[in-house]
Amino acid sequence: MPRECITIQAGQCGNQIGCKFWESALREHAAAAGNQGAVFDDALSSFFRNVDTRYKPPREIKPRGGNTPILSLKARAVLIDMEEGVVNQLLKGQLSDLFDKKQYITDNSGSGNNWAQGHEFYGPKYSESILEKIRHEAESCESLQSFFMLHSLGGGTGSGVGTYILELLDDNYPKVYRFCTSIFPSAEDDHVVTSPYNSLLSTAKLAEHADCVLPVENQALIDIIRKRESLDARLEAGQRLPSSITSKGSKAIQGKSFDQMNGIAANLLLHLTSSMRFEGPLNVDLNEITTNLVPYPRLHFLVSSIAPLSTSGRLVQRPQSINQIFTEVLSRDNQLMKASPSSYTYLACAFLMRGNFCTITDLNQNVSRIQQRLHMVHWNTEGFKTGLCHQPPLDSPLSLLCLANNTCIGSRFASMKESFSKLYKRKVYVHHYTEYMDPGVFEDSCCQVDDLIAEYAALEVLRPPDTVQRLKSVLSNI
Repeated sequence: MPRECITIQAGQCGNQIGCKFWESALREHAAAAGNQGAVFDDALSSFFRNVDTRYKPPREIKPRGGNTPILSLKARAVLIDMEEGVVNQLLKGQLSDLFDKKQYITDNSGSGNNWAQGHEFYGPKYSESILEKIRHEAESCESLQSFFMLHSLGGGTGSGVGTYILELLDDNYPKVYRFCTSIFPSAEDDHVVTSPYNSLLSTAKLAEHADCVLPVENQALIDIIRKRESLDARLEAGQRLPSSITSKGSKAIQGKSFDQMNGIAANLLLHLTSSMRFEGPLNVDLNEITTNLVPYPRLHFLVSSIAPLSTSGRLVQRPQSINQIFTEVLSRDNQLMKASPSSYTYLACAFLMRGNFCTITDLNQNVSRIQQRLHMVHWNTEGFKTGLCHQPPLDSPLSLLCLANNTCIGSRFASMKESFSKLYKRKVYVHHYTEYMDPGVFEDSCCQVDDLIAEYAALEVLRPPDTVQRLKSVLSNI
């Protein structure tokens, strides 16, 4: 039976990532079909509808799955942006045939980088239209499994309208999983002055209404691109490469590099959903992600890393062995958040491999090898989930995705709260928000984020070595 997913792209960033995702997904399915010819099966139906806009198909051709001929593909997606530029470009580009007017909503004034304007004005304004378009996609599904939200937290539409849609999904489709790929603004170099407000207000809603959040930080993507560019430049110049390459700032990241950043975020989704779309000896369903990696409902923020890293089809580094891939995926350079999970406590961890040159035995051996290096919470020391999909990505024979529920994310929330407090204490631009919402929303959101930080901190101090050390100290003073 098909397990369909509906992708909801909110705001400029969400639609740009969505564009890269659909482009790469089509290429992957075409590569998997090879010379056998493309057919519409259950795997392809996870993210696409098989339709024919020219004439009604014969009765013997089933509209969904079942290895039927492809008539015309439509993405299972809803596109939303309060500035019409990015969506219009998408509808006029190479992927225009994937979408029709029943799948998108645009405005022409934008949300002004204001969460409140997006959440309290544009969200209610387009509420019925949004639900109608989501319902249209849902009715074409045989077994709707999940919604994927693609959005950023720094602007107005992705953060405000995006989290408003998340609330609508929670109310109207409570039994369907809600996954979010949320782009966090750079803490080091952010050109949107109000992004600390938008990020904190959005995070409070994500904690309440999402089932699973895959945070991706802009600065981490920037560093990955800068390191690749530095590596390429040195290789072209024939220089000896240093043991480590560092980079700071994002002023040089523009144009094609932004496209590559979006490609990395899209690759995260491609890898996560590969087991839904292709065969493998150890497939992992999306519901298994939440079941195995989310021990507490609110603590559903998963830190992701990929090895080898790729940007729009180009490898940053090519691994030599499966062992090396496992080593690299735990490196800070491969994290899609500016965090260091190895220095904190793991609540649970998943390793999802793609490629023909890996076996279940290889996976288990490497998990056992690295298990001693990771600080697992004492009540879940065997909390590892593994998956293996035989279909490799487009740019590498092997690829590994690590999803970690780790207390390190609490430090990122603490930094977010600090940035928010610096602005809020001086009431910078607060009046723009109180035009649309009650000032108490700021306080409520602060309390929710404080609770998140406290919950992660409480789990961090429960590490057995720390507990034993404190007990020894107490006993020595008796």
